[in-house]
Amino acid sequence: MLLHFEDRPSESPLVERVWRSRSECAGVFTSVVQSHWEMVVTRLRGRTTLTVRGPETRPTPAECPADGEWIGVRFKLGTFMPQLPTRQLIDRHDVELPQASERAFWLGGFALEYPSFENAEAFVRRLVQGGWIGREPVVDAALNGGARGLDLSARSVQRRFLRATGLTLGAHRQIERARRATNLLASGVPILDVVHRAGYFDQAHLTRSLRRLIGQTPGQVARRESQLSFLYKTGPS
Repeated sequence: MLLHFEDRPSESPLVERVWRSRSECAGVFTSVVQSHWEMVVTRLRGRTTLTVRGPETRPTPAECPADGEWIGVRFKLGTFMPQLPTRQLIDRHDVELPQASERAFWLGGFALEYPSFENAEAFVRRLVQGGWIGREPVVDAALNGGARGLDLSARSVQRRFLRATGLTLGAHRQIERARRATNLLASGVPILDVVHRAGYFDQAHLTRSLRRLIGQTPGQVARRESQLSFLYKTGPS
């Protein structure tokens, strides 16, 4: 296996998950779609960097160096950085923040220590205190079907959702459905059952979706023919 992953949930209202990975050898994997943006610490060849990565709307091949280590803080949908609009980060338009020292990076004129897998929540609290990340409440309302109760037009809700997440609500739902189907297939769930459980019309619909968003057919995912950028972290549901 090219990459080994580990992840955990978070009690922070702003964090989706915290993950870490390491590589045994160099190679190529498929970076698949995701709705969330994240901050990723990379340790490679004695150097530490922090990169802000945006959502991805299409699968792309990605080079993996040997003997690398990564720690990622994946933020919940609706969390955003005012200084770096999420839409500008989409599809691998990553931003590497300047290094302040071996243990810190620069953000808004302040040197902040790189987060660890264990202290990610304390790191996020520091970001909140500094005003470097915020939260758009309309996103939660839209995701939970409560946007009608807001004193906003449908167009205003869509505009604020897009501004905070970089995606339309429809694109987010398609991405999450494809990722869920991938998890189910890799966990051994039969293809026809995945069609039903993930909400696809039929097997052809599932196949078209995964080819476009994951870069593999359902059969290839089930056989784990090549490494994907997320290794079925959440399991079947």
